[in-house]
Amino acid sequence: MAGGMERRKKPISEPTPELMLWVPYGHVPRPGRRPPAMAPDLKPEASQSVMVEESLRTGEEGVRACGGRGHVAAVHSKLLLAFALALLALIVVTIVAVLLSVRFEECAGGRDPEEGPAGNASEAARFNQNRPRDLDRDEQSGAIGGGEQQERSPEPWTQLRLPPHLKPLHYNLLVTAFLGNFSFGGELNVQVEVRNATRHIVLHADRLAVQGVRVAEDRAAGAVAVARFFAYAPSQVLVLVLNRSLEARKSYNVKIVYSARIEDQFLGFFRSSYQSHGERRYLGVTQFSPTHARKAFPCFDEPIYKATFKISIRHQAAYISLSNMPLETSVFEEDGWVTDHFSQTPLMSTYYLAWAVCNFTYRETITKNGVVVRLYARPEMIERGSGDYALNITKRLLEFYEDYFMVPYSLPKLDLLAVPKHPYAAMENWGLNVFVEQKILLDPGLSSISYLLDVTMVIVHELCHQWFGDLVTPVWWEDVWLKEGFAHYFEFVGTDYLYPGWNMEKQRFLTDVLHEVMLLDGLSSSHPVSQEVLQATDIDRVFDWIAYKKGAALIRMLANFMGHKMFQKGLQEYLRRHKYGNAARSDLWNTLSQALKKEGKARNIEEVMDQWTLQMGYPVITIVRNETADGCITITQEHFIYDSAAKIRDSELRNNSYLWQVPLTFAVGNASHISSEAIIWVSEKSEHHKISSLDEENWILGNINQIGYFRVNYDVENWRMLIDQLMRRPEVISVSNRAGLIDDAFNLARAGCLPQNIPLEILRYLSTEKDFLPWHAASRVLYPLDKLLDRAEDYGIFSEYILKQVASMYFRLGWPANAQNGSIVLQSYQAEELRREVIMLACSFGNKQCHQQAVTMISDWISSNRNRISPNVRDIVYCTGVSLMDEDVWEFIWMKFHASTAVSEKKILLEALTCSDDRNLLNRLLNLSLNSEVVLDQDAIDVIIHVARNPHGRDLAWKFFREKWKILNARYGEALFMNSKLISGVTEFLNTEGELNELKNFIRLHEVGSAMMTPFLRAVETVEANVRWQRLHKEELFQWLRKTLKH
Repeated sequence: MAGGMERRKKPISEPTPELMLWVPYGHVPRPGRRPPAMAPDLKPEASQSVMVEESLRTGEEGVRACGGRGHVAAVHSKLLLAFALALLALIVVTIVAVLLSVRFEECAGGRDPEEGPAGNASEAARFNQNRPRDLDRDEQSGAIGGGEQQERSPEPWTQLRLPPHLKPLHYNLLVTAFLGNFSFGGELNVQVEVRNATRHIVLHADRLAVQGVRVAEDRAAGAVAVARFFAYAPSQVLVLVLNRSLEARKSYNVKIVYSARIEDQFLGFFRSSYQSHGERRYLGVTQFSPTHARKAFPCFDEPIYKATFKISIRHQAAYISLSNMPLETSVFEEDGWVTDHFSQTPLMSTYYLAWAVCNFTYRETITKNGVVVRLYARPEMIERGSGDYALNITKRLLEFYEDYFMVPYSLPKLDLLAVPKHPYAAMENWGLNVFVEQKILLDPGLSSISYLLDVTMVIVHELCHQWFGDLVTPVWWEDVWLKEGFAHYFEFVGTDYLYPGWNMEKQRFLTDVLHEVMLLDGLSSSHPVSQEVLQATDIDRVFDWIAYKKGAALIRMLANFMGHKMFQKGLQEYLRRHKYGNAARSDLWNTLSQALKKEGKARNIEEVMDQWTLQMGYPVITIVRNETADGCITITQEHFIYDSAAKIRDSELRNNSYLWQVPLTFAVGNASHISSEAIIWVSEKSEHHKISSLDEENWILGNINQIGYFRVNYDVENWRMLIDQLMRRPEVISVSNRAGLIDDAFNLARAGCLPQNIPLEILRYLSTEKDFLPWHAASRVLYPLDKLLDRAEDYGIFSEYILKQVASMYFRLGWPANAQNGSIVLQSYQAEELRREVIMLACSFGNKQCHQQAVTMISDWISSNRNRISPNVRDIVYCTGVSLMDEDVWEFIWMKFHASTAVSEKKILLEALTCSDDRNLLNRLLNLSLNSEVVLDQDAIDVIIHVARNPHGRDLAWKFFREKWKILNARYGEALFMNSKLISGVTEFLNTEGELNELKNFIRLHEVGSAMMTPFLRAVETVEANVRWQRLHKEELFQWLRKTLKH
């Protein structure tokens, strides 16, 4: 254990009491009301100090009358003299009351440390439910004396943002964790600098039971009396009302003692558990992003308020504790408790502060620059080596980022913590990255390539955040894409560094990011990547795939039109300029523009990129050839929306003239050759251009390698020529553009911009396609179309057509051997992923040989109790077997799910159970999904969504969602992506008028709050589009299929 050790009987002593005012929790009792119970850890005498409030109020007139005492004495009237004496007595009483209020009382001790603070739940509830009482005019204005007010300004605690009067400089926080009763106590000292004089200290606090507060100057200049403090729950703030103003340009110390629950939820300081050798063990871990540090300690919980932190964790000696910085000292007590003191952090925001209390073990490595990297996990996972892969690539990635950004990693250590329960894949806490086990632990003999890829990219993402997010932090949440977009983009750049042959940034980025987010951004309910945050609920709303994936796609487009070397230099300067601080999008644009200018290139990056970041959606660029003049084309841009009628219904969409500066790259080709690419910057609604090499024998192709964030449409004749090229010699067109043509064609047809047969005709060339990416693009666009048709009477015609395109490649590639050697699999990534994609399509659409092979593999496993199925296709085989075989197979998979200790294997076993055709089994699984002892909380969402994707379970999942909404919303409502993911997953394939009406009625009856309104509005728009497509295009599609299959 790092740092020195010493044995002590008590925690470190309190700061000198004479310099601070102590105000216990509670308010002055009103006549006729029972006084509130005193905080359990305060001595009775301390309650006298709350009388300062009433003393000041009742003595106010007496204070003002003091100015006339000389005049009264001159009158020599006994009556007036008596009155003066009475006033004098009142003043003396007031002074005594004030002196009593500044008496500091130590908190009473003596409680059994294993029990934790008493009354946590009730105290926290009382704190949150409390409302500020009517303040007198002086307190509302912040003035000390009387006087008339011309206008009453809003109370500072009612605003979205904290008042700017104070700036935190340093936090000293001691947390005592009681895992025996799931509670914790906190003692916070925060040093604040006063920017503007104020009588109010307003900072965030949520669900905390505050026992007492005190305020003092850092120098021995006396205490600042606190009149009262209260919680204002709507803004999640704690308000301290002072008797006098804090002086500008001075610093003060604010001490707050509090307690709270270690909740069985996902946010703040929460608990998780796991089974080890038949025993349930518990751990506590934090999740503060974006606004949940306030659930663990009172703080200035906005990203702009960077400060340094000194964290100490007191816990039972059976556990260890972790935080952002290395352990400095451990102080052991005789009663079996230990206090760990961690080194001071650099300047940082509250949302990526972190700590954990657990009994995990670790393995470690050291980078070439001396950074200690450790991976902490359950002891059995460490012994098995499940974390070794993550540990090894983390070391390599830290070195990669340091070289790429030319800015060293800023901390002496980086811990990776694998926890059983977490609301997200991972969290980038500076120096203490927290991962859900499924996203970091890997068993080489059991994990597929896709699982390994997923683990790799999550780690790459979180490590990028150590620079983009932690070192340089967005000023405010409206620009959250400045960190999330970069981290998502570098998932592909960093993975290319680890595996250069995988071509992630040039290829896989298209299907996994670009194509996926354009589906979402094509809805009229979309929003700009930079969006205003006008109320607290907006903060959660900005964390969606628009911020992550559209942000990444725009960064990729920017890097390509700037040039990657120039872009890299600009990022290096941006990080150097803003490290340990905050930055806005304009800071990035200015730095990148300056980088271009240094190289003699003039382009206003801000002017170009503001159109992409401040407008929702994206354009469809339509290229139409002039039939009468060779080489002449018309290029138009229009806001692409799947529902064209939305522009008629929505006046904002109708009246808003969307325009983008579009870097349209293009090439001209024929049967055997394609030209080098050129670029046209399209900035008008309609433009005319002449391309000398374009004639009636040639086709034109736009958006080369799909670098740009837009779709491209052509006149029908050009589409015919491109399809003919794919059928004859597809390799003339790049693999990225082959995938792009498939995606654009299907989505343009879905929006009614192309005849329905064009995309299906493109698929005919797939039988000769040898690359993975176009197959992956086809699989992704066929999936939603399949879900729109899978309950139709003529569904068999559609599946027959798809199988016809897949059959030859399926028989050519065959099934993989049970390769246990991970290095062999990694070397043949493209080939293995292509094989997997084709097998999945064959089994999904009903290829009989594929079905038989899956059944045979499952039967062999059951009879021999040896699983010889290749990890790369296990999910396909398990799902196919469960759907085709009897209930005994479902029970066998259920048994294996409970028995397995490999996190990757448990995941696919659980998902396989959702593939059953038996509605009784699906209902049983849905009900079991809410039992946290059976299914982890974060996995329950996946169970419900996968049942909804099963045509036999879609209505069951939809009904279950509606019936259990209150439970689901209570469990996942605050956890950013979770509820949004659930709402989308359960509703995205509803496609009948009846289901649409059920959705609308559900929203109306449940009075969905503003935080959840966006995903529900998106769901309504998606289901409306599904219903509209069924009405307008389904029959057209089936007619073409019938006609084609006859020939």
